[in-house]
Amino acid sequence: MSTREFFEVEAKFAVTDDTEVPDLTGIAGVDGVADTAVHELSAVYYDTGDLRLTRSRITLRRRTGGTDAGWHAKLPGEGGRRELHHELSDDDANTVPAALIDPVRAIVRDLPLVPIARVDNERHESTLTDSGGAVCAEFCDDHVTAWSLLPDGDRTTWREWEIELSDDYAGTDAGADLIESATDLFGTAGADPSESPSKLVAALGDSIDDAPHPPCVAELAPDSAEAGVLAVLEHNYRRLLDYDPRVRVDEWDSVHQMRVATRELRSHLETFDGVMDGDRYRGTARGLRELASVLGAARDAEVVAERFRDLTSDGGSGVVAPEATAALVASVRADYRDAHARVVEYLNSPEYLRLLEELEKLLADPPFRGDADAPGSGDTGDTASEILLDHLGRAYRKLLARHDHAMSVWDDRSVPLREREENIHRIRKAAKKLRYSAEAVGAATGLRTKHLYKACSRMQSVLGDFQDAVTSRDILLAKAEQARADGGADTFLHGLLYQREMANGEQALAGYRRTMDAVVDAYSELDNQRRKARRKAGDKSGRSGKKGGKKH
Repeated sequence: MSTREFFEVEAKFAVTDDTEVPDLTGIAGVDGVADTAVHELSAVYYDTGDLRLTRSRITLRRRTGGTDAGWHAKLPGEGGRRELHHELSDDDANTVPAALIDPVRAIVRDLPLVPIARVDNERHESTLTDSGGAVCAEFCDDHVTAWSLLPDGDRTTWREWEIELSDDYAGTDAGADLIESATDLFGTAGADPSESPSKLVAALGDSIDDAPHPPCVAELAPDSAEAGVLAVLEHNYRRLLDYDPRVRVDEWDSVHQMRVATRELRSHLETFDGVMDGDRYRGTARGLRELASVLGAARDAEVVAERFRDLTSDGGSGVVAPEATAALVASVRADYRDAHARVVEYLNSPEYLRLLEELEKLLADPPFRGDADAPGSGDTGDTASEILLDHLGRAYRKLLARHDHAMSVWDDRSVPLREREENIHRIRKAAKKLRYSAEAVGAATGLRTKHLYKACSRMQSVLGDFQDAVTSRDILLAKAEQARADGGADTFLHGLLYQREMANGEQALAGYRRTMDAVVDAYSELDNQRRKARRKAGDKSGRSGKKGGKKH
């Protein structure tokens, strides 16, 4: 059965039973009412027992009646909501289709989905058209009866208006003007913007307060280093959850962004080792490494596919046969599709769902070392800060050591090119580690690490361009070998592109030394901050001690 996706832009209004619908052609951009109809709709909403979807502003329902009967999932989106529709079948009355579970898998995991509300609606629907006769919006006058199926849930009734833009108007300036005009017109008629974001939330009412909550992030002393640690971890955990559904539908750049969030989480866990402790903590880091590896394979294939597309745009010089170019580009695109399929398979695996659960538990019950009974109470704040700063110092010294080694042999042609390039790649990984450590230290200690973070980011960008060229060359070699094995195909194109990538790598590396100087300067600046902060803290402690002596 097919699943369709829409972008929904609508506005809801609360009205009383006796509020009269105004002349809808009074809305700017609306020239006529093409059709009116009355539909009897009935929907059952599903969620986990602790309402994970509802609390994430996501609705999942099975609706009968009207023109769009089926399974519907609505997810938050920028400027509107993503709406997924899946057809009904005779045997799916209580079984949510996998096509609608996958986009929210990171939230519901493998928890059972159960009915939480029923909403019946007598809908008076009007189709609105613009001056050209095209449908611009749909107006609905809804008379709703709902039942909360949660413990102590009640039956409620209400009336509301909805105006939803058509696909052609959603996300446009004309659509925004139409919604604004409708809001003004409906307000004049006695309608108020709805306080409830959805019919489901209105149906649940106060009963939602009695439902169990999923694990929440631990509440810590706001100014403690531990609170900063937890905030950094939570930020990237939320990013990971946010990009999960985007990766599944192969949204542009989503694999890259999810990989970044995963790597940052893993690096932060390494940075916080000593602040946090335990087997569960280290097991989470191992799970993140596996996820990063799966995402990395797809990201590398994606980058190479983009590079090959650009590299083969030779302006029609005639040096390379168009058929050879098309075949090579098609081959690397197929590599990406295969790698992306493996990512989606992993995102549905028990290992990935277990990782998400471990991260959730880590945030809810952080295993802070030395104060397990009351994490974040402030007793270990100074120790935590010192541990983080020590990790930062070690990350910086590792970067310097890798830089010195790589530069000492870079011009030595007796050292294999592969080894010299791997040395550069190790610098990039060290810069990434230092960047993540700087972010974590800044959040946890209050030190200004922004300059160091940005300097490391610039270095990563330069060395990333270099590494992309190296990865592209590796793929070109593999493709050339495969072409020869498949029957002696012409590999001139592979060699031509290989040389272009050699030149691209050299060009990227030309700016590296300036980025290294910037990192050194930024770290020196941060080190001076640290020493001043220590002296200030020492002076303050000394004055406090003297005052104490006078009292005694």
